[in-house]
Amino acid sequence: MTDPLANLVALPGGVFRMGSEGPLAYVNDGEGPVREVQIAPFALSATAVTNQEFAAFVEATGWKTTAEKEDWSFVFAGHLPDDFEETRGVVGAEWWRQVMGASWRSPEGPHSDLNQRSDHPVVHVSWFDAVAFAQWAGGRLPTEAEWEYAARGGLDQARLPWGDELLVDGQHRCNIWTGTFPVEDTAEDGFAGTAPVDAFAPNNWGFYNCSGNAWEWCSDWFGTQHAEERPIANPTGPAMGVHRIVKGGSFLCHDSYCHRYRVGARSATTPESTTGHQGIRLAQ
Repeated sequence: MTDPLANLVALPGGVFRMGSEGPLAYVNDGEGPVREVQIAPFALSATAVTNQEFAAFVEATGWKTTAEKEDWSFVFAGHLPDDFEETRGVVGAEWWRQVMGASWRSPEGPHSDLNQRSDHPVVHVSWFDAVAFAQWAGGRLPTEAEWEYAARGGLDQARLPWGDELLVDGQHRCNIWTGTFPVEDTAEDGFAGTAPVDAFAPNNWGFYNCSGNAWEWCSDWFGTQHAEERPIANPTGPAMGVHRIVKGGSFLCHDSYCHRYRVGARSATTPESTTGHQGIRLAQ
């Protein structure tokens, strides 16, 4: 069994500039203002949690995920066969389909499995599933500030974990949507759907896939107001809320629709929600 804490990267903590501003920022998401944040020492796993690691957790504990208990989860329509049974969609985001039987074990529904995906990020996990896994593994979910501090890898206000440009020497560095969303993913980056958790080069501090591939749950409730003192010390988000923070974007992010694979970007989703592009990264 693979130890999910075996690839922890210890970080000394420090002060960094969190959030983002400017024409690419989503103001209503509360990305700004850019603010100085003090982070205490902590550790974060170099990669997202894999299907293999999550399977070990389920085998050891008998955990039944939210999607399995509800017997459905949201699947991207483009990943369903042409002859798939009729499904319900999300109004305004019709590419998300309610697929009965979809779960971490069957990412596109009962006809699918994890063959050739043991090293891909586990998906279709709710915030509650993520917390349960982290506790079993001896870790916890990162705060949004911890996640962003690690994802930036020491680069001050860079747009992406490796710098400001999407391509480096003409090469892709992350797994996002390439083509015309949502009708055609050309897979120019090598993947249509999830990729192995260690695909592409890591950032300067050794963290993989902090942009794209699968959104990653954080411990914080979502809020758009930030403390005014500087630096803000170890923020943990609002005391209560409706949505939890997710960071990093996914293989469905595209500049024309969801430019949230930037490290300063953020999104919010209800803790019980499950989709084919939400995963986990462990902190300690």
